[in-house]
Amino acid sequence: MTRSDGRSAEGRGELNRTGNAAPDTLPKLLRRNAAEHGAEIAYREKEYGIWRSLTWAEAEARTRAIALGLRGLGLGAGDVVGLIGDNRPDWVMGEIAAHAIRARSLGIYRDALEEEVAYLLSFSGTKAVIAEDEEQVDKLLAMGERAPSLSHIIYCDPRGMRKHEDPRLLPLSELLARGEAAQAAEPGAWATMVAATRGEEVAILCTTSGTTARPKLAMLTGGALIRHCEAYLLADPKSAADEYVSVLPLPWIMEQIYVLGWGLIARMKVNFVEEPETMMADFREIGPSFVLFAPRVWEAIAAEVRARVMDASPLKRRLYDLGMQWGLAALEKGQRSARADALLFRALRDRLGFTNLRSAATGGAALGPDTFRFFQAMGVPLRQIYGQTETLGAYTVHRADDVNQDTVGVAFTDEIETRIDNPDQNGLGEIVTRHPNMFSGYFGVSETGDLRDGWLHTGDAGYFDARGHLVVIDRIKDIATTSGGDRFSPQYIENKLKFSPYVAEAVVLGDGRPHLAAMLCIRFPIVSKWAERNRIAFTTYTDLSAREQVLALLRAEVEKVNASLPPPQRIRDFLLLYKELDADDEELTRTRKIRRGVINAKYGDIIEAIYRGESAIPVDTTIAFQDGTKQRIRTTLRVVSLREPMAMAAE
Repeated sequence: MTRSDGRSAEGRGELNRTGNAAPDTLPKLLRRNAAEHGAEIAYREKEYGIWRSLTWAEAEARTRAIALGLRGLGLGAGDVVGLIGDNRPDWVMGEIAAHAIRARSLGIYRDALEEEVAYLLSFSGTKAVIAEDEEQVDKLLAMGERAPSLSHIIYCDPRGMRKHEDPRLLPLSELLARGEAAQAAEPGAWATMVAATRGEEVAILCTTSGTTARPKLAMLTGGALIRHCEAYLLADPKSAADEYVSVLPLPWIMEQIYVLGWGLIARMKVNFVEEPETMMADFREIGPSFVLFAPRVWEAIAAEVRARVMDASPLKRRLYDLGMQWGLAALEKGQRSARADALLFRALRDRLGFTNLRSAATGGAALGPDTFRFFQAMGVPLRQIYGQTETLGAYTVHRADDVNQDTVGVAFTDEIETRIDNPDQNGLGEIVTRHPNMFSGYFGVSETGDLRDGWLHTGDAGYFDARGHLVVIDRIKDIATTSGGDRFSPQYIENKLKFSPYVAEAVVLGDGRPHLAAMLCIRFPIVSKWAERNRIAFTTYTDLSAREQVLALLRAEVEKVNASLPPPQRIRDFLLLYKELDADDEELTRTRKIRRGVINAKYGDIIEAIYRGESAIPVDTTIAFQDGTKQRIRTTLRVVSLREPMAMAAE
C-alpha cells in the first residue's frame, strides 16, 4: 500500500488491504510470509558443495524453536543477544528470534579480535551469544571475566567442541530441541510472543564504522528499519523473483537492510556461500539479479580481470583493449556498445556471474570513478549508494536511468531531507541529513553525538551538482591543504591509485606539507604472479615489495594517475609499505576505511623521513598475526622520487 506522498503504509502498524495491522517488526513479517507464502524458498545455503533450500514455513519453524529456546534460558525484553560468525541462515533466524522475545540483537564481525569482542559484549551487557564454530567459541571462552554478563554461549557447529566443559556452552541443536518441546507444551506461545513485539522498540544494536575511535552502538527500531527499507524499494524495486548472494558481513547496516529488510519485505531470495574463499564460484552458480559489493570487492574484481588479461595471448589482449575502448567511448555518450558487448562484455559478465544482474550497488566507502566506469562499460547496472549507520544505511541512490559515477545519486523519497551546511563559494560544505526513520540514539551514552535537532551532521564534505545529485568528496577532517595553500582530497587520489591491479591500499599524504606523497600496499596475489612471470625471485610480501622491479612497476602506475591530476595534486614521492594495512592492527575499519589518525601515529617516523628527503628508510619492527604469533621485520624502504629518473639495481 503506497500513500500519495510516496510512503508505504506497510510496516507502520496501519491497516493493510485485508483490514489487519501491517507488520511493524521482523518477526511479524516472517509470520506473514510463512502464512501466505510458506512453500516459497526464503534462503539457500551451500554446504559440502550442495545448495540446500529453506522455505518460509521452515524458516519460521526454526526461528520459533530458537526463540522459545532463548526464552527458556531466561532471556527476554531488553536483553542483548550477540551473533558472531560467517553469514548463515542460522544467523538471520537467530536475530529474528531475538527480536521475537523482545531482546536486542548485536552483530559482531567474524574477524573481530578477542579484545574488540570483549569490549562490545561487556559494554552492551550481552547475556547470550550465538557463535558459529570453535574459532568463535574460543574467543568467547578466552575472555574470562571481561564479559561478566555473558551467561550462554550457543554454538552452531559442534566440531572441535568436545574438549570444552564450560557450563555456559549449549549446542544449537539442544536449544532447538528445548524450543520444540516448549512449542508442543504451549502451542500458542509463538503467536503470542510475536504479537507482543512492537515496532517502536529498539531491536538492533548496530556498530558504527569507528574511523576515529571505538565503534558506537546505534540503536535501531524494527519499525524504522522496515519503513526505511520500503522507501529504498520505491527507488530500486525488488520482488520474490529476485536473487541475492549475501557476501558482505551481516553486522554491517547495509547487509542488514538487504538480508533482513528486503528479504522479509520483498521476499527476495537470499543465498549464502559455503566459505569466503568460494564466494565468486558460488556467486556464479546463483547468477543473482542484485548484488551489493563494498568498493574493495569491486576493485579486487576489476584488478583480477585485468591481471588475467595480462596472462592472456597477445591477440586476446588486443581484443580486450579494443572492447574496452569501444565500451568506454560509448559510455561517454551515455550509450552501450553492441560490438563491444559481442566481442568482450557478454562473455566477461557470464564469467563473473553478472549475466542476470538487473541492479548492482556499491557503498560503505567511495568507489573510484575509474573502477565505476570499468563496470558500467561492461554493462553492469552499477549504482552508488550513500548513508551512515545512524540513518539506517543508505538514503541516496542513482535512479536506473540517471547514473553518474561522480555522484551518489538522489534521496529515496521526498521525506529524506539533505542540506549543505557552511558552504564555500563553490557550494562545498558539510552534508547534513534527516528523515523519519533515523536511529534512536547510541546505546549506553546520553549524548546524541552528531545528531542535533533531528539533523545528522555526517562529517562528510559534499555539494549538489546542477542536476541535484549529491557529490561526496571526503571526510571534512581529511580534506587537506598543502603548505602552499593547494586543497586536495586524499580519498579521491587514493581511489584513482587503487584502480591499478597492483595497488591494494594507498595512503596519500601532504596536509601542511610542501607536496604530496603516498604510501602504497601492493596487491600481493597479482604482483606475485607478475613477479613469477618475469622470473623475479622473492620470499615474502616484505621481500617482494622491496624489489627494484616492483618499485619500477608501481612507479609507472603512479605516473599514470599523476597524468590525470592537476599539478598541485600530483604525487611527488612514494614508497611501498612492508606489510598490508589491516583492520586487526586498527589501521582500517572493518569496512576497510582508512583510520588516518592511527596511520599518522604508527608510521609517523616513516612519514617524517619521506619529507626530510631521505631516499632509504630503515625499518626494524615486529608485526603480530591473528593467531598470536609475531614476526620481526627488518628491511629498508626505498622512497621513489618522481622528480628523478629511477636507477635500476643490477641483477
